[in-house]
Amino acid sequence: HVFIIFLKKIFRLKTKQPRGRRWEATEVKEAATVDAAADTQGTSAPETVVPSSVPQPKDDFQEELVIRPLHSGDIYASFQFRTLWDTDFMRENKVSHYRLFPKSLGQVISKFSVRELHISFTQGYWRTMQWGQPFIPSPPGAELWVWFQDSVTDVDATWKELTNVLSGIFCASLNFIDSTNTVQPSASFKPLGIGNVTDHSFLRYATLPREIVCTENLTPWKKLLPCGSKAGLAVLLKSEKLFHSSFHSQAVHIRSVCQDWQCKTTSWELRQTVNSVFDLHNSGQAKREWSLFKMFSRTLTEACPLASSSKLYIDITDNPQGEQFELSPATSLLSQAVVLGDRRTFSVYDLTQETTFGSVRSLNLLIRWKSNEGEMLRPLLHAERYVAGYGLQTGEIHTLMYNNHPYRSFPVLLLDSVPWYLRLYIHTLSVTSKGKDNKPSYIHYEPSKDRVKPHLLEMLIQLPPNSVTEVTVQFERALLKWTEYPPDPNHGFYVGSSVISSLVPSTVAMDTNSTRERPLFSSFFPCKEESSYFVRIYTEPLLVNLPTPDFSMPYNVICLTCTVVAVGYGSLYNLLTRSFQIEEPNPGLAKRIANVIRKMRGVPPL
Repeated sequence: HVFIIFLKKIFRLKTKQPRGRRWEATEVKEAATVDAAADTQGTSAPETVVPSSVPQPKDDFQEELVIRPLHSGDIYASFQFRTLWDTDFMRENKVSHYRLFPKSLGQVISKFSVRELHISFTQGYWRTMQWGQPFIPSPPGAELWVWFQDSVTDVDATWKELTNVLSGIFCASLNFIDSTNTVQPSASFKPLGIGNVTDHSFLRYATLPREIVCTENLTPWKKLLPCGSKAGLAVLLKSEKLFHSSFHSQAVHIRSVCQDWQCKTTSWELRQTVNSVFDLHNSGQAKREWSLFKMFSRTLTEACPLASSSKLYIDITDNPQGEQFELSPATSLLSQAVVLGDRRTFSVYDLTQETTFGSVRSLNLLIRWKSNEGEMLRPLLHAERYVAGYGLQTGEIHTLMYNNHPYRSFPVLLLDSVPWYLRLYIHTLSVTSKGKDNKPSYIHYEPSKDRVKPHLLEMLIQLPPNSVTEVTVQFERALLKWTEYPPDPNHGFYVGSSVISSLVPSTVAMDTNSTRERPLFSSFFPCKEESSYFVRIYTEPLLVNLPTPDFSMPYNVICLTCTVVAVGYGSLYNLLTRSFQIEEPNPGLAKRIANVIRKMRGVPPL
């Protein structure tokens, strides 16, 4: 009892605080220093203590939504969520405290020594000639490419384990990535972050063109956001609306970036993006009129409380005087940025300001079209791809690259990854421009190995101005084992998209010194030359038919075999188990009548 009373007294002394004052840890330390100084000088301690300045957090979160009305009447919506964190995942003491950066991805970076990670899930194909260039391109299906640190000893084993972990994080089929669909590019996919890495043995690239994107992939993606889908721009990410669009792509990009223009300090950047194109006809709208509620079935009510910046951009470059469409509510805040070599003008809605939402505390942006006039400028670079030939033995892959610039030529880097069951005849490779041979200045080819690795072809080609460059190569279809065919073999086999990277001539000077001032969607790809900008485009994936055996033949064989076995076994079983008895022959009719009469008389039958 005495011990319990003693503990109660100590607890009362510790919990007793003077009224009107709340002490923090920094204030207690500073007050103790002031008291010690006062005792030394022989003066009394001051009544009030000025608290020390609270250190600024080392992480930052920004969110943006860009809406671009397209000339076709469709609407292009691009979400950008960026998280910056000044930390070092590669230090010996593991990072244990996470505030804005998702812990699951931080542990992936630390465990697998990742330098850069880029993953995307896309449903649909981006139609460049109708919609222009996207802010961040991605191929149909799933794409994953990773740069590892120099400290990784076994890259292939680390790559395999990483794909399994990412498969669980994003609920995707990334565990099907193996050596048969993984390549090691020698010139493409340079790091997008800081650091001049030249050893491509730490780079791995793979695609799954048949991957289907659904709600199971979007839900874990939204959970990586600091506010989730509860507040901010993420409340618009409603799955039934996004997946009803003509094009949908979600991606995660992790890289290290500079904090200042001198790059004295670096930070890890996590950029999550969602790009979607809403079709006017698929939406069932009779009028050319769009709003946030019609596109997403929701409106904006607040910004993410953890975001330092939350803005909504509307591209009004082609609508300077409001002759094509009308914005409601209107805003006087404008911004200009160089995007994909073109200077664009945007109306800006700052969601951190209460005046943006008005008295109803809700923002439902309305775009009402007035005129159908206006033409979209053709992209300077776009590409197509298809398979030619007949029969199921040989074929030919055609890749067309268009340079629409009237007077300037520029080089492009083409990457092709072809599965092993399409055996390329590399001696038939030809590159022609304007009916003449166009000899590539650089060729890197790695032949495939059956059931081990795919083909890898990289070429640096100079595209003449206002021309179409065609790359053709013949192939032979392989005959697979019957266990290697999918459940629907007659559907065909997918071949991943070709990747084309280039520095395309720009129409305006690129300002590279105001990275922090420009919108997020204009500063993803680095650009070193003011007269050009970097662009990466993807072609269509190919659907190739392979020689398919008659899978109904095993069914016929099984039916015939079972019938023979049933008949033979049944007969043998009857012979072994049936008992035989000798039966007397039946008497005649006269004899049977006589026996009946004798029985009636009481006489024994004959």
